[in-house]
Amino acid sequence: MKYKSLLLGFSLLFFIQNSVAQEQEGGTKQELVSLFRAWRSFEIPPLQNGVPDYSEEAFDLRWDTFLGLKTTLDEMQKDKWTESQQVDWHLLWAEMNGYIFNYKVLKPWQRDPAYYKSIWTYKSDVPAHEGPTNHAITELWQYAFPLDKESSVRLMESLKLIPLLQEQAKRNLTGNARDLWVTGIRDIKEQTKDLESIRSKTGIAKDDELSKSINNAIVSTQQFVAWLTSQIPNKNGPSGIGKEHYTWYQQNVHLVPLSWEDEVMLLKRELVRAWSSLKLEEHRNRDLPPLIDADSAEAYSTLAKKSAAELIDFLDSNEIVTVKDYFTTALQPHLGSFIPADKRNFFWITAHYDPKPLYSHFYHWFELARMDMEPHKNPLRKNAMLYNIFDSRNEGMATAVEEMFMQAGLYEENPRSREIVYILIAQRAARGLGSLYAHANMMSMEEAGKIHSEYTPRGWMKTEKELLIFEQHLYLRQPGYGTSYITGKYLLEKAMTEVALKNEKNKKEFSLKNFFDTLSSIGNIPLSLGEWEMTGNPAVVSDIVKNFEPLVVEVK
Repeated sequence: MKYKSLLLGFSLLFFIQNSVAQEQEGGTKQELVSLFRAWRSFEIPPLQNGVPDYSEEAFDLRWDTFLGLKTTLDEMQKDKWTESQQVDWHLLWAEMNGYIFNYKVLKPWQRDPAYYKSIWTYKSDVPAHEGPTNHAITELWQYAFPLDKESSVRLMESLKLIPLLQEQAKRNLTGNARDLWVTGIRDIKEQTKDLESIRSKTGIAKDDELSKSINNAIVSTQQFVAWLTSQIPNKNGPSGIGKEHYTWYQQNVHLVPLSWEDEVMLLKRELVRAWSSLKLEEHRNRDLPPLIDADSAEAYSTLAKKSAAELIDFLDSNEIVTVKDYFTTALQPHLGSFIPADKRNFFWITAHYDPKPLYSHFYHWFELARMDMEPHKNPLRKNAMLYNIFDSRNEGMATAVEEMFMQAGLYEENPRSREIVYILIAQRAARGLGSLYAHANMMSMEEAGKIHSEYTPRGWMKTEKELLIFEQHLYLRQPGYGTSYITGKYLLEKAMTEVALKNEKNKKEFSLKNFFDTLSSIGNIPLSLGEWEMTGNPAVVSDIVKNFEPLVVEVK
């Protein structure tokens, strides 16, 4: 009866929404907006005992409803829509393909214990959390302690869901992906520490009901870890999705027009280019004094503030992008602090020499601030796309601008910092290359990590292994994320090329500021779609759709 009511509700919602006049909302078609809202409502699973139901039966029961939504999308007569409206159609097409892929292949609720992580202590630097995430998470970073009464109740009710979700997880987790299983336990163990940290916050000790919920969640999480650990001897299967599925996912969900083989070649090319460029830079700078890392809290604070101001001023005075007042505000909380040399991970090693390369990557925070301060008027582009479909756009942009800002002159007064930029590129190419082999089941996660570690210059990935595990685990959980930094960088450079070529043919001057501002106005959508909007040429995306083939999964 629950599912019949659910389906009836969606049918009614869809009927009501499609009964309105077909005016445009935020520049797109109202019929598409209506379908988008119905789809996003559907994508949230029904509840079982108060928590999202990730059982196989629940997904199977809802499949026909999904196919109805998908058919409605496929039958839309979009040929005479504007280019921007057709781009919107492809956003929804990609998300629905993502649902198909999760249902048939990725199945994080069956294969990935980390999917049941409930506590998030930090805000992601991209539009949504990295990797598959369940629908009942607690965003602890959003709470201000001591809690007011309303917040206390809200947190308590949220924590009460953890034992219920973990009991369901024990029934759902029937997969045999060993690397995902073993490494996922690490994430659940970490949740125990996060829950324990709540107890030490101001005012919690006096709140008996909340304290009880925290303690129950801790006990349940510890029991969940014990259960997961007991299952390890039975887990001996691969965790990668295979080359064919990887290619299908990249092309039809993330709209990245590359195959697994294409990405291997691209990342190999970037890896050797970064290493050779680094060696040339070192030769060029051989008579310059070496970079000296900050060796105290005071030295780092001075360096960080100076570097942040220099970056913002560079972007503004060199007309790279329209610098908004909120850029500085957005960057300030992420400047970092002094870390002793033996405790630094890769990124903070670079920052203690010169933070500007890392702060360039923190272009992320400008984009997130823009989402808050200047939200997109188009409902399909206002918030994060599902399934990390934003990865090539946001991670690609952040990676690309590191080198673009360098080439535009950011380090004219400090040439040795150019070396750091190439080290960053090499690290991202190496880790992405390892993730490709892991998804092809040609390497274990540990073996992929060795490529990541060995091919990062100066041994800077060997100093702190937690980052290595975190990154390779994420990339195994979320296909394409590990490569998105480099594939997205390539797609951004390609878009710039195509825009510049179009301008040249039309005898128009290319403006870097206009290019970046236009990308910002388009929103956090795949770069293949961004290129279409900027050039008017849909070829890349239309080729993906034209060559689309239904997802085939072998039944074992």
